[in-house]
Amino acid sequence: MSGGFKLNADFNSRCVVHAAKTEWVPSPMKGVDRRMLDRIGTEVARATTVVRYDAGGKFRTHVHSGGEEFLVLSGTFSDAAGDFGEGCYIRNPPTSSHAPWSNPGCVILVKLHQFDLTDRSHIVIDTKKQKAVAPRDRQPEVPLTPLFNDGKEDVRIEYWAPEALVSLEVPQGGEFFVVHGDFTEGDDLLEEWSWLRLPPGATLNAKAGADGAKVWVKTGHLTNIDFNRYESFD
Repeated sequence: MSGGFKLNADFNSRCVVHAAKTEWVPSPMKGVDRRMLDRIGTEVARATTVVRYDAGGKFRTHVHSGGEEFLVLSGTFSDAAGDFGEGCYIRNPPTSSHAPWSNPGCVILVKLHQFDLTDRSHIVIDTKKQKAVAPRDRQPEVPLTPLFNDGKEDVRIEYWAPEALVSLEVPQGGEFFVVHGDFTEGDDLLEEWSWLRLPPGATLNAKAGADGAKVWVKTGHLTNIDFNRYESFD
């Protein structure tokens, strides 16, 4: 696998990053900083990142040739399509473009260059306005808000009850990002903005903390990755 800079790029290994405890790294645009979770490439990259816009921060117009999905963790994120507050989930498909900004400042969890290149679905969901639904084939302590499912990958917000024991097989791998609360998995305590990636074939065995946990979950997407897409990234 080539692709220039690599961070946590072995998708067959379990990985934990406590993003709230890592240093902010400046982006090419003043007023926009980031905490990298995984990455293949430098500025053009397959990436999972926590991004912070200072008040008044903005980014130049750019095209998402490989798609972009993000969840607003705090503040308000804006572009020509509108203003998106805390809890909004957005999918901007391949070939889409925008010039985002944030008047009050914001923090987002964002994933780049991980879409099916034929995907043209633009999705906007305000999770604060969605009623959580009972999970299918899961324990009742984990109601969820569906965000996206194309039969290959599934994205959702899960709400784990206080001290709930949460078990989930992830035959095609999975990612778990703590939006609020905390949980333990193995020897790790994952607190707000902690990120866990489990490889294909793994099983999540977690216990929510005393106040429960709100967790962004993505599964089904870590097998059959075409790394040739990233060979030109540097």
